[in-house]
Parts: sequence; C-alpha cells; structure tokens
Amino acid sequence: MRQDGRMDSSVSQLRDLAVHAAIEGAQIARDRREEAQIHGTKSSSVDVVTQIDIAVEEHIRTLLLQQRPHDGILGEEGHSTEGTSGITWVVDPIDGTVNYVYGLESCSVSVAAVSGNPRRSDGAVQAGAVVDIPVGQVWSAGAGEGAEYDGNPLKIESGPDLAHALVATGFQYVSQIRERQGAVVAQLLPQVRDIRRLGSCALDLCMVAAGRVDAYYEHGLSVWDFAAASLIAREAGVRVEGFDGNPAKAEFILAAPDPTFAALHDALSEAGARTVMPRGV
Repeated sequence: MRQDGRMDSSVSQLRDLAVHAAIEGAQIARDRREEAQIHGTKSSSVDVVTQIDIAVEEHIRTLLLQQRPHDGILGEEGHSTEGTSGITWVVDPIDGTVNYVYGLESCSVSVAAVSGNPRRSDGAVQAGAVVDIPVGQVWSAGAGEGAEYDGNPLKIESGPDLAHALVATGFQYVSQIRERQGAVVAQLLPQVRDIRRLGSCALDLCMVAAGRVDAYYEHGLSVWDFAAASLIAREAGVRVEGFDGNPAKAEFILAAPDPTFAALHDALSEAGARTVMPRGV
C-alpha cells in the first residue's frame, strides 16, 4: 500500500494475482464441468453461456476486489465494476464455452490487468494469465518481463514461410459473418500447411507463443478473449496486430512471428479478410 492509500501496481504483483485468480477459476470450472448446462445465449442462438461461466466470473471478481478494492472489473458475463486506481481486470471466465459444454479439451480461463480503458487502443495490458481448464497448464506474462508456460520461458525467434505455416483461426457466432470467414479460409487453405480451429482464442494465442501453431487470426472477438493471451504472445516474441500495423482489436487480430506475419497479412488481405466484418462493428 502506498502512502496515498492506493495499491501498488507493479507488473510482478499484477501478474501473480492474475495467475492466482485464473488458477482458482479454472479449478472451479474443472470441478463443476459435469454440472454444466446452457444457461442462456448472447450474440446468437449458438453463442452460449453456462451457470459455471457465471460462477467462475463471480469468484474471480470477488477475489480480485478483496485484494485490490479500488480496481475496475470488466467481465464477459457482465459482472463489471468501475474502478479508481487506473487498473481494470479483464476476465473471461471460460473462453471456449461450447468446447466446455461438449467435453472437448480446448477451453480456458483468462485474466488480464489493463492500465487505461481496456476497450480502447490506448489501454495497455500490464499482466495476464491463461489457464487451460482440463489440465491446469498455466500461461502468464508481465509487460517487459517475458512470458512463461508452467514456469518455463517462452521465446519465438522466427516463423516459417507461408507454405509451411500451420495456421489457427476461429469463427464468429453470427452466421452471415461466419459465411464470409469461410470464404477467406477457402482461399487461404491452399497457401498454407493446414488450418486448425481449436475454439479458444486465448489458447490459440498461447499456442503461437509456444510454437505449437505458427500463426493465428480471427475476426469478431471481444477484448476479454485476447487481453491476457495477446500479452503472452507479444512477450514471447510474436507480432500481434491488426491490418497495416494498427493495434489488434476486436474486429481483427493477427498473431505470428516474422516472416510469417507479413506473408499471412498479405494473403489474408488478398483473400478478402478486410471486409469480413460489417462496417461499424
């Protein structure tokens, strides 16, 4: 605690808390997976939320505010709180809820500490953690401190040429957008090694950071999907941007090391990826 009564916000402290919160959230999700039932829908009839999403988010929210009562919270399931400290925690209680409901492996809990407004490009992720729910693997990073996977440093030096790149992607829940995404994939597929669709943006970005896939791109995300994992990827040496060097944002995110990034950026542009999202979305 500082003399003015505000909490210290060192990167290492924020990182430790992000890891702690994500681990606890993942443990709840893992323990209660057999209880998971669809509680409601969001952007479309196939964009589901379970009662476990809500329980995990509420637990993480309570934990964070106990430790840092002046911080803000931005949660996917709407449990949001305005703060006064300049730090906002961005929480995705279960990234990959459809996988979670179906008993598939690719689902995670994501917690990030952001200085500034997380919904704006000037918001800066200071620390983040992603925990793989089924197996409890922990990915984390602090701004300027590097990235780790279960305590092991992550560092990507370079990527392959486009023809040998294994590319991960995902699809929107709105059918009209998904149709456009499918057309882009159809043009891209002959140019790359193969395409993977895992179902969790956070884990996709962590896979790039670990070199388990060579690149990842997606349209139509939300900030809680990628806030923590984008920092993990960057701190591992991965370029994470939008088109033309603009910051990655909800409309479009592309992650890959050089030289893969530049080649995939151009291939996606030529395949029509710039026009996938409707104007104003």
